[in-house]
Amino acid sequence: MFTESGFTLIVGAGPTGLTLARELQRRGAPFRIIDREKEPFTGSRGKGLQPRTQEILDDLGLIDAFRAHGGDYPELLIHLPGGQEMRQRMDELHDPTPSVPYPNLLMVPQWRTAELLAEGVPVEYGTGLASFTEDAGGVHVTLDTGETLTCRYLVGADGGRSTVRHLLGVPFEGETHETERLFIADVRINGLDRDNWHIWPGAGAGSFRLGLCPLPGTDDFQLTAPPTEQSVAELVASVDPALEVTHVGWTSHFRANIRMVSRYRIGNVFLAGDAAHVHSPAGGQGLNTGIQDAWNLGWKLAKGNDQLLATYEAERLPVAADVLGISTRLHQRHVDGDPDAMRRDDPVLRQLSLSYRGGPLAAEHRAAPGPVRAGDRAPDAPLAGGRRIFDLLRGPHPTLLAFDWTGDLPFAPAHRIADPAALAAYDVREPTLMLIRPDDYIGCATTDPADITAYLNRIGD
Repeated sequence: MFTESGFTLIVGAGPTGLTLARELQRRGAPFRIIDREKEPFTGSRGKGLQPRTQEILDDLGLIDAFRAHGGDYPELLIHLPGGQEMRQRMDELHDPTPSVPYPNLLMVPQWRTAELLAEGVPVEYGTGLASFTEDAGGVHVTLDTGETLTCRYLVGADGGRSTVRHLLGVPFEGETHETERLFIADVRINGLDRDNWHIWPGAGAGSFRLGLCPLPGTDDFQLTAPPTEQSVAELVASVDPALEVTHVGWTSHFRANIRMVSRYRIGNVFLAGDAAHVHSPAGGQGLNTGIQDAWNLGWKLAKGNDQLLATYEAERLPVAADVLGISTRLHQRHVDGDPDAMRRDDPVLRQLSLSYRGGPLAAEHRAAPGPVRAGDRAPDAPLAGGRRIFDLLRGPHPTLLAFDWTGDLPFAPAHRIADPAALAAYDVREPTLMLIRPDDYIGCATTDPADITAYLNRIGD
């Protein structure tokens, strides 16, 4: 499949780049991953992992480690003037269901997410991209170490200030809200309970003064506040003199950037994650959308099929546009001082309803499909013997689910399924074949085995 120079160079070792590296690694597809920083990122930044991202981590075999280091989002404890308190949840905690095993947002500091994803991945820190050109012989790259190399594919997962995007000349369309800024820091504090996300409102209606969120698996709180001339210790003491700041780690000044590209691919150079779209942090969408970019791209790069790779932009660009709209609306609620600005109970935020219906890889052949169709996320469901649908899908392969099927099966791995809960989860009412893509979306749904064969030929299996 690959020539001597037939590897993928991933630029950027954040969650997006690391997810892509893991996908290529488990498929045996050669890659290098570089990052210009001399050491891994140390801040909390994007700390929320949506239910769909947790399903990806399940497929990668990492969900237990993430859940061991993470936790549910705590209840908000709002400290009102005069010593009064009010409690509120961003979203109610949901019980797992047969089709949705991870229904709640999981809080994990971004540095920990990167650390867990990086285990076993040979990241080359202190190595950046200087320049590249592309011709029929490949993508010719010069690194800032002076090394030159030729790769088959180059992926820019190098953040909002992406060097790859800049060198490609792809515009980053959108706007920066210079007046909408936020100070963020990872701090340690004595005298504050870790059972709640503590909020101190500002003087004006709907305004905000300080937030301190306990970060699971650490001794840190993530501090958020409007820009201030005060030191961290002075800021914390201004809301409660009994609190003692004992350590200040990573700090950052955030400004509201709402931008995305109009191209995800030029030649054999691809953009993913923040290099392709940056969001308000409201709603916890940015990091998760980047991981899903990598999840979509990884199996397609591993196959090296140009027609398949062309579907990456077609599938992911509309998703980024939709997510950008969602996070922007949530951000505006904060700007407008909406009293419910912290609520995150819209089911779309969980990214389980994300679908590629109508896209180039969604082959729906049934005359009267129900609510679960080609292009949709493949639901989980319990099976006999204590297994789940997700157990069958886990791994880098496509999987054929044969519901109530008694005829021959045109592909392996294939599984005959007659469990009532699974039939209900997939809304199957007649013998049906569903080919699940390697990224766990329904690729083909049909009652004719020939459709499965044609689909497999199309994606190269």
